[in-house]
Amino acid sequence: MCVSIRAGHPVIALLPASVEVFGVTLIGVNERTGVKLLLTLGLVVVVYLVRLLALRMARRLPGRREDARRFWSRQGIRLASAVALGLGLVSIWVTPDADLTTGVGLISAGLAFALSQVITAFAAYFVILRGDIFTVGDRITLGGVRGDVVNLGFIKTTVLEMGQPPAVQDADPAVWVHSRQPTGRLITVSNGTIFTDPVYNYSRDFPYIWEEIAVPIGYDADRAVAERILLDAAREHAVAPDEVDPGRRERMRSVYGVGPESAEPAVYWRITDAWLEMTVRFLVPDRGVREVKDAISRQVLERFEAAGIAVASGTYPVVSAGPLRVHPQRED
Repeated sequence: MCVSIRAGHPVIALLPASVEVFGVTLIGVNERTGVKLLLTLGLVVVVYLVRLLALRMARRLPGRREDARRFWSRQGIRLASAVALGLGLVSIWVTPDADLTTGVGLISAGLAFALSQVITAFAAYFVILRGDIFTVGDRITLGGVRGDVVNLGFIKTTVLEMGQPPAVQDADPAVWVHSRQPTGRLITVSNGTIFTDPVYNYSRDFPYIWEEIAVPIGYDADRAVAERILLDAAREHAVAPDEVDPGRRERMRSVYGVGPESAEPAVYWRITDAWLEMTVRFLVPDRGVREVKDAISRQVLERFEAAGIAVASGTYPVVSAGPLRVHPQRED
């Protein structure tokens, strides 16, 4: 179907030659620009209506609201709409007989300067998709924000924030949740952050992380029993070596040339001037870490108490003086 509006068309006759305020021309409109304005308006309306209809059809796809198919359907519709609108505007306004070299150059330079951050964020969107940096559902740290990716847009990424473990509790931005559990805040981060800050992905290629629990005991305690209690608790509640997906291990080796270390729990000793610090290291899934550490801590304390092993703590001597007496001075 071809739509054309030529000079002398009744629609063109309704267009004013120009718009003036106190003798100053604000918008110059001739037959050619009038046609282009009408076509531009029609294109915007058509693209908007088609996009709205497509998005409503995408909502009817089966699955949960967070289902990946629905998310990528919406992303594809938005991207196709943007491309169609851009190509349509270029086709309408850039014609073979128009000398726009100088104007386009100046406009491009101005837009590149004014929208440098937006352009960077938009380019980062394709780098994220093509580079497999992260996707919806991954647990990441991006731009100082830790959490789960809930939305990935052309310009920004939305993250459901999670708390921070005690070791980094004072990091910026500080939060009130003392573990890797959701705080309830949704935080948006510019996609361009991937070019300036490192991206930590907890779940992409190897959805497991190593955790540690350090327990100080006295030097007179039964160290062999304490180590056995720590290992038994870790083996009971942490990820067992045979539970690790072999495909994940193979991907780590084939893609990155390295293989994960053994998933078998281990206990390491550290000598201090006050106590012996025993640290149990174990493997946990990328989610549910707090529950695992809670179960291990409860079991260790219970079995330490049954074995007569006390958790060491610092002691500080308190120096006290005798009673203070005040004798009034006598005047002779």
